Amino acid sequence: MTLSIVLIVLTAAILHASWNAIVKGAPDKAIVLGLVSLGHAIPALFALPFLGLPVWAAVPFIVASTLIHWGYYWFLNAAYKHGDLSVVYPISRGITPILVALGAIFFANEFLSIGAWIGILCISVGIGFLALAGLGKHTNWIAIAAALGTGLMIASYSIVDGIGIRLSENTLGYIALLFVAEIFVAFFVFTTRWQRLVAMPRNFVWAGLTGGVISGLAYGLVLYAKTFAPLGMVSALRESSVVFAAIIGVMWFGEGPKSNRLFAAITVAIGIVVLPFSR
Repeated sequence: MTLSIVLIVLTAAILHASWNAIVKGAPDKAIVLGLVSLGHAIPALFALPFLGLPVWAAVPFIVASTLIHWGYYWFLNAAYKHGDLSVVYPISRGITPILVALGAIFFANEFLSIGAWIGILCISVGIGFLALAGLGKHTNWIAIAAALGTGLMIASYSIVDGIGIRLSENTLGYIALLFVAEIFVAFFVFTTRWQRLVAMPRNFVWAGLTGGVISGLAYGLVLYAKTFAPLGMVSALRESSVVFAAIIGVMWFGEGPKSNRLFAAITVAIGIVVLPFSR
């Protein structure tokens, strides 16, 4: 994992935390998630004719990823409806690196070094500490369960897309076609909730579309990185976004408690430093 890949994935992490904050702050999260999907699809529709299509061998992975993303959006909507950003986000992202690293062993035949596992575990421990710091007597366990479901969906589509994009023979074409398929998510959300879309304040409509563009850019960068580095390492580095989400949750939404976040950030940072030097 080179320095350039590290910087690409860290940029994606910041972007991902930002669009999740947009969803959390929206009055109607289901509609905003539909707008996020539309924000994926529209730029991809314009780009696809210039980028070309991936080979047919990659298409089943795009179909599978699209279906998994439906589950991801469902769990994410439920999690943010009942829980804080600074609790839901760390839990959903915290379990992902280890699940992806283990899944990559079975499905992609990727075996990581001890150093890589140390880096992944440091990041997961730091993320887990952030999640535990946000729990208390007023914790909504529906949100926790939904966050765990979200994490499982993230790990699933991360492995599927990591394998699919390597088979695609056209990295940008795979990303574009994957995002075009998101239009089915937007179509389902809007046709079943049309009145709620019409009633949505215009500023949140634009925020949702902008969040979709940001989200698409973030995931596109991660998929690009997966063509050069092991799935588990990219996933672990990608989840450093929880530090940024925790900061946003505290500073923007006034979530608490604020203690212990420095320790978690330092632990995650250690993992980030270890990963690029792992072989």
